[in-house]
Amino acid sequence: MTDPLVRVENLTKTYQDGKQEITALAGINLDIFAKDFLALSGPSGSGKTTLLNLIGALDRPDRGEIRIEGISLSGMNFDQLTLLRRNKIGFIFQAFNLIPVMTALENTAFTMSLQKVDKREREARSREALAAVGLAGYEHRFSNQLSGGQQQRVAVARAIAARPALILADEPTANLDSRNANELLDLMQRLNEEQGITFVFSTHDHRIMERAHRIVPMKDGRITKELHAGEEPSA
Repeated sequence: MTDPLVRVENLTKTYQDGKQEITALAGINLDIFAKDFLALSGPSGSGKTTLLNLIGALDRPDRGEIRIEGISLSGMNFDQLTLLRRNKIGFIFQAFNLIPVMTALENTAFTMSLQKVDKREREARSREALAAVGLAGYEHRFSNQLSGGQQQRVAVARAIAARPALILADEPTANLDSRNANELLDLMQRLNEEQGITFVFSTHDHRIMERAHRIVPMKDGRITKELHAGEEPSA
């Protein structure tokens, strides 16, 4: 069997809420494979966003192990984790997280500039990514000149232009109307099928779950029974 792109083993994470300790994750085990289109589903407080943040090296677990392409995150220092995020992982957040003083082209190129990609290649890849998300001709527009759906497409372009092994999307359709949400999902599904990009979503949106190859339901910091494509977790 093919080795997983991401392996999560016995992952535990707790937080302090005043004097109370909250268990966000309680012994999570999960394998994510290259070309997966996987949805972590569940209500608010189920632990799905916490798990996504840990896989993305935005936070550290209390216990357990995460490996990406066979490399353990637990022994990495701050600089090494920064390089991992920069070179291996793309992020799509529901708040878009675009830099308002930058154009769509500059936002798309930002991660590549941190990667020290040559300026000419950076621009070419940014233009290609913006065209792939349907924004050819919008390169020089700023965030306040774009609709919510267009801003989310710039965020997708930024993620794919850097050519990561894995894209993590946290509630990417939450701020979009139905038309823009479906167009965005069409795009990400096409990128998954045609370019083999691995997507992991944190979501409770049925539209994402209907398209996912794998649905991993979560409740109270634990994974319940994984579902097949087309199924939805029970309420």
